[in-house]
Amino acid sequence: QVQLVESGGGLVQPGGSLRLSCAASGSIFSFTAMGWYRQAPEKQRELVASITSNGFTNYGDFVKGRFTISGDNAKNTVYLQMNSLRPEDTAVYYCRAISGIAISWGQGTQVTVSS
Repeated sequence: QVQLVESGGGLVQPGGSLRLSCAASGSIFSFTAMGWYRQAPEKQRELVASITSNGFTNYGDFVKGRFTISGDNAKNTVYLQMNSLRPEDTAVYYCRAISGIAISWGQGTQVTVSS
């Protein structure tokens, strides 16, 4: 079972930035894809950003150029740089990894955007 550990969440003011990290228990190149999802209270979990093993990225429509997903294989870590944060970005952010038919999730990290 792949272990994914998220970090970097917290409280930030509107317009601020945060960088989330997802540390994997193995090489991120071994995964077909990795991604960030989020879930706000009483809402469905939604895709924020994903990256494939060959570097193809995909973003949720609401990102609109504010977030960037990247990977560092030397550290087995995937990052989500979030800029221009808005109150509606408040949610628990989860890391997901796909390897073959196996899907693994992290425990989540809370992001709160509030003044």
